[in-house]
This record gives sequence, structure tokens and C-alpha cells, in this order.
Amino acid sequence: MIRSLSTIDLVVVALLLLSFVIASMYSSFRKKNSEEYFMAGRSLKWYSVAGSIFGTNIHAQQIIGMMGVGYSIGFAQSHYEFLAVAAILILVYVFIPVYRKGNFFTLSQFLENRFNRGSRLAYTILMLAFIMIQLIAGFYIGSRTLGILFEGTALEPTYIQGILVIAIVTIVFTVFGGMSSVVIADNILTVIMVLAVLVIGTLTFMQPEIGGFTGLLRLDHAHANKMHLYLPANHPDLPWTGVFTGLVILHFFYWTTNQYQVQRVLAAETERDAKLGSIVAGMLKFLIPFFSIAAGTAAFYLFNSRFGKNVVLPDDTFITLLKTVVPVGFGLSGLILAGLICAIFSAIYSMMNSVSTMLAYDIYRNYINKHASDRRTVRFGQLGIIVMCAIATALAYVTFDPNSSENFFLILANQASYIKPGLVVVFFWGILWRKTHPIAALTVLIASPLIGWGLDILYNHFLANFATVANLFGTHFNFLHRVFMIFFVGSILLVVLSNYFNRTRGVVATNELSVSFSGTGKAIVRAVVIHAPILALVLFRIITPQVAAYPAALLTFGLFLWYMRKEESGYRFYQSDIFYAGILTGALIWILYFFA
Repeated sequence: MIRSLSTIDLVVVALLLLSFVIASMYSSFRKKNSEEYFMAGRSLKWYSVAGSIFGTNIHAQQIIGMMGVGYSIGFAQSHYEFLAVAAILILVYVFIPVYRKGNFFTLSQFLENRFNRGSRLAYTILMLAFIMIQLIAGFYIGSRTLGILFEGTALEPTYIQGILVIAIVTIVFTVFGGMSSVVIADNILTVIMVLAVLVIGTLTFMQPEIGGFTGLLRLDHAHANKMHLYLPANHPDLPWTGVFTGLVILHFFYWTTNQYQVQRVLAAETERDAKLGSIVAGMLKFLIPFFSIAAGTAAFYLFNSRFGKNVVLPDDTFITLLKTVVPVGFGLSGLILAGLICAIFSAIYSMMNSVSTMLAYDIYRNYINKHASDRRTVRFGQLGIIVMCAIATALAYVTFDPNSSENFFLILANQASYIKPGLVVVFFWGILWRKTHPIAALTVLIASPLIGWGLDILYNHFLANFATVANLFGTHFNFLHRVFMIFFVGSILLVVLSNYFNRTRGVVATNELSVSFSGTGKAIVRAVVIHAPILALVLFRIITPQVAAYPAALLTFGLFLWYMRKEESGYRFYQSDIFYAGILTGALIWILYFFA
């Protein structure tokens, strides 16, 4: 790849990376206390929140993995982006008010205030395990990408050398930078990656074999039918039944209970900044399906036409497109390359910033030195980053094959799916049900991975032997179905145990950290009432999903306008977060119908 870059491409790469480093490290010279280091002084404006959330979300494995699944499976992968809107709305209107009220550094502090210290420790351990999985995966895909980018040059790294480079840069940026540096980096990355994704997606659609986005739809309709959102219930990777159950639960985890994502809204200057920043980040996420995943689907037809079938591996789709459709000599390859390199590093040290925060406040100040100074607290968090990176380096080297042809994104999602559902159970019931008992919450946190393993055994060795079950849900337990079942079983377990302990030990509730579900519940009921007749018309084939998309979207947006007039009558429409939430949700509804 590097050998095909022109002088202007190399200049663009150098300038963008230099500005990225300088801007990111600038704030490292202004650290004063632990709140400024870990939480950027709680001063983030909405645009910084949006840029940081999106920059963290679109790490290299997100772009490369999403495009790879779009190439191999199709547009159905877009549910990983589109359905995040539901979780963002829950974050904005249920969780942010509670989190901001507690003035927390970490979400585990919320669990301790709501339940007990045991729940806080369990969350910290589970999140550190989850982040370790993400970190190992980030080192793998990052090293693999660096190897492809510098292939055939004197700078081409081996797999282990690529991992070491990423680990060292991560340590330097995170240890010396803190959250302010992470946020600055995320915002720069957002701008570069938005431009990069727009460029590579547009150039892919412009290829004569594709004929634009509408040409892709016509081509796809005549051949593989990959540009649809819904796959059969027995699909091995993305069954529609799993999408609207387990995947929604995973989105709830990522957007409402995940420390390294929610830390951005905790650091916002005001609650409005936190809400509006989250909604704008949701809008930015719509770029990924249309300019990354759909571009991956277009690449399927493009590569088959030019290179033959199955020549390009899914995880190499992005780099192959970069070499194939981007002209040399205009700086475009340099822009895209710089964005990808930034993404390799930025997402990783975003996670590391949260690791240092949890280690400092949940471990060091909670168990080791309760009266530690700010300086000692920061130093402990920095030491934790070094240890985590060292462990992840070793595990990335021995657990991943850099020549693998499998869909890396789906492998990663599967690996982490045992941890996430239990966290969602505890957070949701803890906020929405005041009678959730601390012992019940701790039990579910610990038991959830075991429930998942038990469900695997039950399905794969017993239920799958029944032809009806196998034909309906597949011969192996899809991880999205597993996620939903862990959530379902965990919820039952939590309710049963809470009722038992409330009777035997008395109700333990923290009313300040619980909210009523009535308002959200009424909103959901109204949405169902609006969409039920439209769905009926579609299911009975009276109208097509494409026709239904327009009234469904407009009615959804109208529902938000009604809430805006009711709740925020003193605001102009452009000042209301509800107005922008309505635009976001209306767009989602249109897409879910139109691409059925």
C-alpha cells in the first residue's frame, strides 16, 4: 500500500498524524488533579461529547470488521449501527439523569450506591475482562492492518512488532495524556474518519461495475440480495430473531452500562450537553451502514467482477478497496490511511483511559488506599495501563491468527457476549425497579457467564437434536439468541431472588438512584399503537415496506414533536434535544421499513 502512495499522499499522512499527536498531547501539560486527568474536569461541550463517543465507537476493528461483514454477509450487519438508536434514547432519557445526579467517576460507583460494594467490585472485574478482550482484539486487527499497509516496504512490521508498536503508543498517549487528550484525539479522529469513510464509500459506488448506490440496489436485486436488513431466524450469524432480541440487549450494554462509552456523558459540562452529544453521535453512526457496510457489499460485486470469487478475505476488504478504487496523487489515499492509523490507536487508548479510571477509583481508592492523594491515584491508574497492555500484548500474540479468513467482528462480538447481558439486567432492574435487592444483583452479575455456558450446552447437545428447533433457530446456538436468553433467565433469577430476600431480610432500596418506568413505558405503548396498523398492512402485503417507510417515519417524528410541545414548551424547536431525537428516530424507522 505504502509503495502506491504519491508524494502528496505521504505529506497528507505526515501532516494529519503530526497534528493528531500534537493536539492530543497538548493537554497533557495542563493536568492539575485527578478529576481533570480522568474526567477532563467535567467540562465537555455537546460537540466534544458527540465527537468523542463517535471516535471511540468507530475504531479500526469497527470500520474494517463492518466492511468485511458487509462484503461476506451483507447490509444486515447494519443493525449493529441502526439499532443503537434505541439504546441511545434509553441512555438519554433514563440513564443520564440518574448518572449525572450521582456525580460518579465510574459506573461501578453507581452500583455501590444503588446496591453494595460487592456489586461494584463484580462490575469492575467484568468490565476489565471485557476491555481486555477488546484490547487483545484491537492489537490483533491493528497489527494486521499495519502489516498490510506497509507490506513490501522496509517499514513492514511482523505481527508481534505491530502489536508492540500499538502497545507502546497506547501507553505513551494514555499515561501522559489523560481524558482531555483522549477527547481531543477522538474529535480529530471523527473528522478524519468521516471524511475517509465518505471518500472510500463514494468512490466504491462510482465504479462502473456498481453504478452508484441505486445501481448497487439494482445489481443486488438481480443477484445475491445482500442489501436487505433481515436474514432468516436460522441464519448462523445474524438471524432477525436475534437482531431484535439479543442485539438490542448488546446495544443497551454498550450505550448505557459500558464504562468507556458512558464516561463521556459523565464528563459533560451539563446534562443537556450529555444528551445532545449522545443524540448527535447517533446521527453520525448512520454514516457507517451506507458508506462502510454497503460499500463492503458493493465490494463483493466489484471484486467478483475484477478478481474472481472468494479471492479477497473479508477482513481485507477495506485495504483492498483502498488499493483498488482510490486514485493516487490527490491526497485521498493519504487521508484514508491517516484516518485508519489514527483509528487503530485512538479507540485503544480510549479504553485504557477508562481502565485507569476504574483501577484508580474502584480498586486503589476503594481497597488499597482510601485517603490517597490525587497524585498517587493518577500514578496507580497509569501503572495499571502498563500492566494491562503487557498482558494484552502476550495474549494477542498467542490467541489470534494474523492470517485468519474468518469474520473477525462477529468472533469478537461472540467472545464478549457472555459478560454483557448480566450487566444489562442489573443496571436496568436497578434503575427501573426500586425493590431490586443487592444480593440478587450480585448473584446475577456473577452467574450470568455461567448461565450462558449452560445454555450453550443445553441447546447444542439437546435442543438442536429436535428437527423443528434446528430448522427454526439453527443447528448451533447463535450468540444473539444466547444473549437474550441470558438476559431473560437473569431477569427471572433477579426478580425471584429479590422477592425472597426482601421478605427475609427487608427491602433495601435507594430511591434517588431509581426512576419510574411509567413515562418511558407510555412512550413505547404509543409507538406500538402507531406502528401496529402499518406493520399489519405490510405483513398482509396490502402495501410494500418501501411505501410504508414514509408514513411510519413521519408519524414517529410527529410523536416526538408532541412530546416536545408537552415537555419543553418554553424552548424553540432547535434548542430541544427531543426535536433532534425525533429526527434520529424517524430516520431509523424509515430505514427499518425501506430495507426490509
